[in-house]
Amino acid sequence: MDSETQAIRDWLREHSISEVECLVPDMTGNARGKFIPAPQYLASGQPRLPEGILIQSVTGQYCEEHWDLVEPTDSDMILKPDITTMRVVPWAREPTAQIIHDCYTRGGELHPLSTRNVLRRVLDLYAQQGLQPVVAPEVEFFLVAKNTDPDYELSAPQGRSGRAETSRRSYSIDAVAEFEDFVEDIYDYAEAQGLQVGALIHEDGAAQMEMNFEHGDPMSLADQVFVFKRTVRETAHKYGMYATFMAKPMQRETGSAMHIHQSVLRTATGENIFSDGKGGFSDTFLSYIAGLQHYTPQLISLYAPNVNSYRRLAPEVAAPINLYWGVDNRTTGFRVPRSPADATRIENRFPGADVNPYLAFAATLASGYLGMQKKLVPTEPHQGTANEDADVEVVRTLEEGLRHLQEAPEVREILGDLFLRAYSAVKRQEFEEFNRVISSWEREHLLLQV
Repeated sequence: MDSETQAIRDWLREHSISEVECLVPDMTGNARGKFIPAPQYLASGQPRLPEGILIQSVTGQYCEEHWDLVEPTDSDMILKPDITTMRVVPWAREPTAQIIHDCYTRGGELHPLSTRNVLRRVLDLYAQQGLQPVVAPEVEFFLVAKNTDPDYELSAPQGRSGRAETSRRSYSIDAVAEFEDFVEDIYDYAEAQGLQVGALIHEDGAAQMEMNFEHGDPMSLADQVFVFKRTVRETAHKYGMYATFMAKPMQRETGSAMHIHQSVLRTATGENIFSDGKGGFSDTFLSYIAGLQHYTPQLISLYAPNVNSYRRLAPEVAAPINLYWGVDNRTTGFRVPRSPADATRIENRFPGADVNPYLAFAATLASGYLGMQKKLVPTEPHQGTANEDADVEVVRTLEEGLRHLQEAPEVREILGDLFLRAYSAVKRQEFEEFNRVISSWEREHLLLQV
């Protein structure tokens, strides 16, 4: 018995685990896998899943190119547990463990269609340069009243006062207190799962919250966001509500983002390479920003992965539409918070809350890496109100975003050709499915007038 197997065995015994959730993040960032009794999990060796589950659309459909992307025999991939991801499931009735697994081909290679492996490819590039990227996501979400009929609009749930929010209450303490029990359970569940969460605030929208994570290793933080989303949804169910990470769930409310703070350390010394050591920005920092500016238009479909995502990226709302950067300027797409030199960082404000965290981290870190490697030069920092000073500089539909993704050969080499082909095929499938739906707006304004 190898040391990892023994470590898993000991951990399951220590926590009296009766069942194991064997988890794999899919293309959308949702959990796929198996429930396996603990004794069987330990006795059966490496679990297996069909590789096709990695490239199902959000509706569960397969794209036309499906059999060009996976084996026509629909063969299994091999799953190997990552022991750093072993966590209890605090809401389960019986002692249950959740373990995120890495996907391997039958030949023992990391599976190129696994989003976790896509992020690993990017992190390996940094490691080869003696660098360690650090990220800190800020995840926004809405609490909404139960909605079992998709033809009806969403609405805010009732708080402990018995009333639902109807006005903007950004940073309101009392608005958060309306859902005190829900919030306390979130913190308790997060602690039980080892999630490094920090401040929770009330965002601008009705019953819209934001949870900030502590800075750390990108793979660990992607795993934590993956688990956090499950946790929030489950906790909301407990209180008779829904929680949604949809980018723009309500017509009259703001959208939800997952802003990503990022910096890069020299592995050997822990030095922040974004600082010039004199209180200013290093040339490396400027090249990193230039990489974000240059590659974001090509990678926007990884930050806005769903048809709904682009409703958030609109003028005159609190969302980025431009490629400017600025110091402590929330109207720019890339914000540099005021901070001590050793904490110099960049906030990428483009990703929506609906992203797959592994892909969003991979995209932003790949952009910065290419900027540093190519020594790209950014624009001057923007001083004004960027959303008023510039036209929309990113595409406004998923279809256009996917078209731009095909124009990124350097990124394709980093993230993997097969993966980007699969991603584009799955998302095109989703776009075509969405395009077949006739909306209430069309029935209202076009039915009798065209």
